[in-house]
Amino acid sequence: MRLLTWIVRLFLFLVLFGFAVKNDDVVTLRFFFGAQWQVPLVLVILLFVVIGVLIGVTAAVATLYRQHRELGQLRERQADAPPLVTVRPPVAHGPDLPETY
Repeated sequence: MRLLTWIVRLFLFLVLFGFAVKNDDVVTLRFFFGAQWQVPLVLVILLFVVIGVLIGVTAAVATLYRQHRELGQLRERQADAPPLVTVRPPVAHGPDLPETY
C-alpha cells in the first residue's frame, strides 16, 4: 500500500512538473492605477489554486466547528434528559427453542 501511495505521488508530481514546464511564459497582470506585475503563468495559476484551497479549507473548518459545537450541546441535552426507551432482555435462542413461534 505504501508503494502504491508513492507511485501516485510521483505520478502527480510529474504531471504538475510537466504542466509547469509547458506554462513558463511570462504574463503581465495589470492592477489599478497603472500597476503591473510580470510573472510566469504557472505562478499565477498556483497562486489562485492556493487561494481557492484556503477559501475551501476555511469554509470547511467553520462548518466543522459549528457542527462540533452543536453536537456538544445535543450530548449535554441528552445526558440531562431521562431515557426514552426501556431496555428489555434479548429473546433467548438455543438449539432446543423453535425459531418461529
